[in-house]
Amino acid sequence: MVSLKDVARLAGVSMMTVSRVINNSDSVRQDTREKVSRAIEALNYVPDLSARKMRGKGRHPSTLAVLAQDTATTPFSVDILLAIEQTAIEAGWNCFLINIFSDRDAARATRQLLSHRPDGIIYTTMGLRQVTIPSSLRDKNMVLANCLSTDPALPAYIPDDYHAQYDATDYLIRAGYRRPLCVWLPEGAPATGPRRQGFEDAWKAAGLEIGPVAQYYMARGDQYGTDLVAILEPYLREGRPLFDVLVCGNDRAAFVAYQILLARGLRIPQDVAVLGFDNLVGVGHLFLPSLTTVQLPHETLGREAALHIIEGRQTRGPQRIPCPLLIRESA
Repeated sequence: MVSLKDVARLAGVSMMTVSRVINNSDSVRQDTREKVSRAIEALNYVPDLSARKMRGKGRHPSTLAVLAQDTATTPFSVDILLAIEQTAIEAGWNCFLINIFSDRDAARATRQLLSHRPDGIIYTTMGLRQVTIPSSLRDKNMVLANCLSTDPALPAYIPDDYHAQYDATDYLIRAGYRRPLCVWLPEGAPATGPRRQGFEDAWKAAGLEIGPVAQYYMARGDQYGTDLVAILEPYLREGRPLFDVLVCGNDRAAFVAYQILLARGLRIPQDVAVLGFDNLVGVGHLFLPSLTTVQLPHETLGREAALHIIEGRQTRGPQRIPCPLLIRESA
């Protein structure tokens, strides 16, 4: 492992000067600071900030670190972080969070995290996605929450999208709906395939033909479902819908659908029902009538990921967490 002494030797300065640069001391000249910074970068040196805590307290406290990619900077999945922190507190662990603000920012965030020498690391994202784990983290005690890695053995707690959509579809069938129009998340997104498969399997299990069902994908990059306008237009003729239930890829798309349907004078659910997915924080209360949707289990994802580290679980690969159906007025 690269030491402070190695950095000082490469930069041609004393170890005290390197320490001052690391601690942002004002007493170091700018040219010296830049020389030390280049040496740190060249050697990929990670300062051991936990050493000061060890000297001050006599022992290394158990610490859980969270790398948050969009999880803290958007409102929809912040419950993951709150659950992680609460679980750590209950177990007597310390917990700290470092945000990744972009793909290019991952190296900086990783160095900052490792400088604290955490006992375990949780990598989280807003919205299920596949992430590339920095090479410096691959041998660490780490678990993923709401994301997947290219390494299939890496433990990851993710929503059970397949069974969630299967159960929601089964409910729609039992409620008597037979002419669905489905608008899924963008093709290729990690959640899209399992959700569509869950829908189709439930539909066929009920003895219904899947061929006539109209199914579309939301446009990639259309975060707010605005392309629903063009998708719905051919199915709204002379003030009557050609479908009896609209299955939306997420609640934001459902919110757009509400505006389109209500603007046409259609009643929800009397004329057409709507099913969402996510139960997004800050959005659900805006639906009138209230939206029937699937709850993404963000709180459980955070808690189980934290317990994975705290309890020393040995499970590998994806662990799928159930997503409850929330039956409200729209279906």
